Amino acid sequence: MKKPVSYKPGDLSPAKSIERMIRVDHAGEYGAMRIYQGQLAILGKSSDGPVIAEMAEQEAEHLEIFENLVVERRVRPTALLPLWHLAGFALGAGTALMGKRAAMACTIAVEEVIDEHYTRQADTLKTVSGDTESELYDTFVRIGEEEQEHRDTAINHGGQDAPGYDILSSTVKSGTRLAIWLSERI
Repeated sequence: MKKPVSYKPGDLSPAKSIERMIRVDHAGEYGAMRIYQGQLAILGKSSDGPVIAEMAEQEAEHLEIFENLVVERRVRPTALLPLWHLAGFALGAGTALMGKRAAMACTIAVEEVIDEHYTRQADTLKTVSGDTESELYDTFVRIGEEEQEHRDTAINHGGQDAPGYDILSSTVKSGTRLAIWLSERI
């Protein structure tokens, strides 16, 4: 039998922790869709268009999962969705305007942060809920693996060869981490 978790003042309850996870993942998948839509607006007819479209299709599936969870579990979506609507598209289109490799570099950076995020969430979920949320845990793990595939695809399509890769990558990673932090709370 699992020992009960002790909480400190200010810690979120398990229910609030799970709400926060669903809220931020819904926002993240929405933002990812918008990034790919921005990239497709610029590169949709290029040789990388079908690759980007395939990743976008998978993100649409992820978004649908979290849209359903938001409704089923009555989780308030982030109030920042209008901002992520604009910012996601601008990031996708902006990096695509810099070239195919820069668009792929954006994908690598975002997916590396998201991989860490889903891993951390899965670990936290196990801690706060034990085995009572095994289906949600499996969802986090599966989607995290699919996000890793997106990162690998972007690497295989030259993302790490983008001019200014290190600066672009660290900027996108910082923005992604900030978006996660804000979406959990607002």
